[in-house]
Amino acid sequence: MLFVCYPKCSTCKKAQKWLDESGAEYTLRDIKTDNPTAEELKTWWKISGLPLKRFFNTSGNIYKEMKLKDKLPEMSEEEQLALLATDGMLVKRPILVAEDKILVGAKEKEWEEYLKP
Repeated sequence: MLFVCYPKCSTCKKAQKWLDESGAEYTLRDIKTDNPTAEELKTWWKISGLPLKRFFNTSGNIYKEMKLKDKLPEMSEEEQLALLATDGMLVKRPILVAEDKILVGAKEKEWEEYLKP
């Protein structure tokens, strides 16, 4: 299980607490210093089944902060993935990668349900 987050995010802290309480083995990975590769992001995005913007825009501000809102329609999914893989400040909510399950963002009910011991 891989737990990827931006460490200052309160949801990341809650998710880490839930992981600890559930007894799950996981790896904490700080995206600020260790970005997922574009291929990892692509794989996780495909498994998540979410639209690409929703997959990354879990904080509600990612694209706004990058001033990409108007450019997105012109960018291919591959270009977005490559760009997002280069900036360590993008994923401001947790991502949990566990086998075929990807939990993204602040869906606390989903996290709670999945991480029940």
